Amino acid sequence: MDPHPQVEDAVTNAVPKGYMSTYAAYGALAATRLAGLALQYMFPSRKPVIPMVDLNNQSREIISVGERIRTTRLVPPNEKVNYLFEDARTLHDVMFRGARVSKNGRCLGYREPGAAEFTWMYYNEVLNRNRSFACGMLAIGVLPGNETLIGLFASNSAECVITEMGCYYFSMVLVPLYDSMGIDSVYYIIKQAQIETAICDTVERANVLLDLRKGGPVLRRIIVIKPITDELRLKACELHVELFQFTQVEAIGEKSLKHSIAPHEDQLAVICYTSGTTGSPKGVMLTHRSIVANLSAVMFQMGEWAPTGEDTMLSFLPLAHMFERCCEMAVYMVGGSVGFYSGDIRGLTEDMQILKPTIAPMVPRLLNRIHDNVMAAASGSKVAAFILNQALKAKQNEVNNYLIRNNHPVWDRFIFSKIQKKLGGRIRLFVVGSAPLAANVLNVVRCALGCIIVEGYGQTECTAPCTLTLPGDTRAGHVGPPIGCCEVKVVDVPEMNYYACNGEGEICVKGTSLFQGYFKDPDRTREAVDANGWLHTGDIGKWLDNGTLKIIDRLKHMFKLSQGEYIAPEKIENILVRSAFIMQIFVHGDSLKSSLVAVVVPDPEYLLIWARQNRIEGTYEELCFNKVVKKSVLDDLLLTGKKNDLKTFELMKDLYLESEPFSVENGLLTPTLKTKRTECRTRYAAQIEAMYHNLK
Repeated sequence: MDPHPQVEDAVTNAVPKGYMSTYAAYGALAATRLAGLALQYMFPSRKPVIPMVDLNNQSREIISVGERIRTTRLVPPNEKVNYLFEDARTLHDVMFRGARVSKNGRCLGYREPGAAEFTWMYYNEVLNRNRSFACGMLAIGVLPGNETLIGLFASNSAECVITEMGCYYFSMVLVPLYDSMGIDSVYYIIKQAQIETAICDTVERANVLLDLRKGGPVLRRIIVIKPITDELRLKACELHVELFQFTQVEAIGEKSLKHSIAPHEDQLAVICYTSGTTGSPKGVMLTHRSIVANLSAVMFQMGEWAPTGEDTMLSFLPLAHMFERCCEMAVYMVGGSVGFYSGDIRGLTEDMQILKPTIAPMVPRLLNRIHDNVMAAASGSKVAAFILNQALKAKQNEVNNYLIRNNHPVWDRFIFSKIQKKLGGRIRLFVVGSAPLAANVLNVVRCALGCIIVEGYGQTECTAPCTLTLPGDTRAGHVGPPIGCCEVKVVDVPEMNYYACNGEGEICVKGTSLFQGYFKDPDRTREAVDANGWLHTGDIGKWLDNGTLKIIDRLKHMFKLSQGEYIAPEKIENILVRSAFIMQIFVHGDSLKSSLVAVVVPDPEYLLIWARQNRIEGTYEELCFNKVVKKSVLDDLLLTGKKNDLKTFELMKDLYLESEPFSVENGLLTPTLKTKRTECRTRYAAQIEAMYHNLK
């Protein structure tokens, strides 16, 4: 699902429409494989991506007391990857190690709107600012220690990192807040966690915190990164809340420096609240040991393709969730640099062109848009389509032989160089999380960009991923073997006809990276973790013959129709979204109803082209209310479902076309880009009722 419509536009703009036609004149010259083979060795290539294990046997099966448990083959049996470096056992250590191994190299970069370059802070400067900010917090009344919870309510920035590292300097616990969860959830978190001190970036967010203060939370002080207005000061004074400028706290701390009270491995580092798709937020308690183990195991699984001190990472996915945080921490640990996007998602492509990142965490929907526009660029010409297909075929052949590069003398030079340059020209690694990635998307993007793409599966409760594809594995459609800090198994789900003896069932995870439970919520902790320490994820997985895990279903959002059929809506959505008409889809059913209905956000570009071809007039919004369009979309969805073996009861009988995309901003997606099913049911209650009424 889309993080924001604007993100999608930014990625779309990275691939100019018709760019393939620019090279149509090269015709057969560029299209022949013979030319590619003849010139291939005239240009330097990246070294082959040699798999670290037998790709036909990627995980180790351990049979124990009737259980069939899978672990990594990268370490001996009964061993785990808990850390990579002796001098980086906590997140407090990570930045110090980065400063040492980089010899005070570039650390944090940012770009002011309109600026032609990134401004960089070096490691020693960042360490000094961490210390000053930490000491400043103590000077204004914040208590040191693991009982102190600090709220952070801000978009990605250097100050966010300084805040986090400042917390660890005195063993405090970071609690990320994000307005995309909804104001009620922010209020709930502040109240449950008893947050007395919060850092925010803007006056607008400071106002939100002050408004919540009226409701009774214990918030006593707010530290604002951007300039404070007189109106804000007056409002804070009236509510008896102390207000500080971020730089003011640093300056205070600089005058009262103290030795750190460094955390130990088993102390809490972060309480990361998951907005979830139902219910109130849950505070996932993660220790330094858990987080370091997870990012270390991920890096170990990447082998020589893991981040190094030479890498630059682009940070634009929300730091409020653990996927982005772990990626950044891995880069700091090896002395690499992180550049933050300029804050306007519409300028993301420009940020990439200036920063020239080598690494970027990604989500599938953005890669989907890159794929769609690469393919659409050749849709207007048979010659262009032929050339593109030849280019992809040739590059895929190289990928199948473990050669992943962006300097092919024909195909990259003449076909793919434009999109590569639009993304900075140096991308070597995408780390993908949060949702399944379609096989065709993976293959096309990997070929077009010439970069390694690894895909992980996990949850905040196991820090980040618990499985990860290996860099040398070119086969798509799975999420890899377990990483080195985890054990993974599947357990029976008889009501869905999944049985562990067949290698299918609910995915359960155990290991060093598991959370310590939900903050002040023992009941929901017991629901998630069984008596033997296994986290029950609510996802259904299947072990493939090569020892990798494939996500095939979802347990948590299952429901029954009136005739007793079990429905897994996310499985259906992941199939139907393959229709060219569909950008987003929400499938709904009810135990009192015998059929499914859906809310569909059509793909604007495809819908408008299709309408012109079929001589149907209207804007995108008008087309969404057109009965002919609705019938055509429904027919295509039914055809897509049947082609992908959906059962008759898994196909919807009616749909509603929505012109506004689901997004984090409108409350229909979580910050990890999953559909908030409860909110969708509420938002579209009238439309759902009308659809069922029409089906009577």
